[in-house]
Amino acid sequence: MELSIRPRRLRSSDTLRRMVRETRVSPESLIYPLFIVEGENLVEPIPSLDGQWRYSPDRVCEAVEACRAVGVNKVLLFGIPAHKDACGSEAWNPDGVVQQGIRAIKAKYPDCYVITDVCMCEYTDHGHCGILCGHTVDNDKTLEVLSKTALSHVQAGADMVAPSDMMDGRVAAIRRILDENGYETVPIMAYSAKYASAFYGPFRDAAGSAPAFGDRRGYQMDPHNRREAIRECALDVEEGADILMVKPALSYLDIIREVSDTFDLPLCAYQVSGEYAMIKAAGAAGLIDEYRVMCESALSIFRAGAGILITYFAKELAEAMGKGDLG
Repeated sequence: MELSIRPRRLRSSDTLRRMVRETRVSPESLIYPLFIVEGENLVEPIPSLDGQWRYSPDRVCEAVEACRAVGVNKVLLFGIPAHKDACGSEAWNPDGVVQQGIRAIKAKYPDCYVITDVCMCEYTDHGHCGILCGHTVDNDKTLEVLSKTALSHVQAGADMVAPSDMMDGRVAAIRRILDENGYETVPIMAYSAKYASAFYGPFRDAAGSAPAFGDRRGYQMDPHNRREAIRECALDVEEGADILMVKPALSYLDIIREVSDTFDLPLCAYQVSGEYAMIKAAGAAGLIDEYRVMCESALSIFRAGAGILITYFAKELAEAMGKGDLG
């Protein structure tokens, strides 16, 4: 058969396939989530997240060192305090668990890029992401404590803050307090399109942040909605966000693509705990090739339009990139 156009020509060897790849990634695009628990000399395995641990502030640098060994130099910190109350007051404690963790990391690895999650769910005794008025989260009162929390993180040495609460106006409130205190150059990565997803279960176990009653559908997005994600991102752009985020990733690849096409800010995606846990469990059961599925799932997120990926697989993906299996 006479065919002048044969796409298979460019698939004929590994060298050629690598040369013409459309999607290229590197360890620089990866962020590793870290759980910091109050206490001393603690490295606790997380049963629902195979291969992940909670670290006390004095041991957290061990996790950072393991990341750096494979080329991952960005971490996202989540705090688990010993004391929780209705307003989550430990969140902005200058000597709180995240603040301790930031200082420990920066003292040993000053060039490690430290991002902090800014939310109340890990700190409140009711597990919701803000201040309650009855059984409803009060949006505007929550902005006050989110702002104080973000400022305390930056004062402890955080390089970037990432509000994940989904309160209206939180980016503007945080930008205002940072600017007023001389932190105009500290960027905000907004959890802009964060859906009320069923994929968060293992994280809530890891952080002890499951709601004591109800759910979070009153502030996180309805999974049915696409246009609303664009509206949320547009509002965060107007309020001063520097990086947008879509969370979760795999079930929302269409949202990642649309946000990427619509806005010119950098776009992050979060491959959340449930996505990680499913791959690990299926791999352990022999149902899939865990390594290949890990690579393929990450690649799909980048191909959809994300330029940054938060993932519990960050170290393994960096190693895969080094082997040329991804990137």
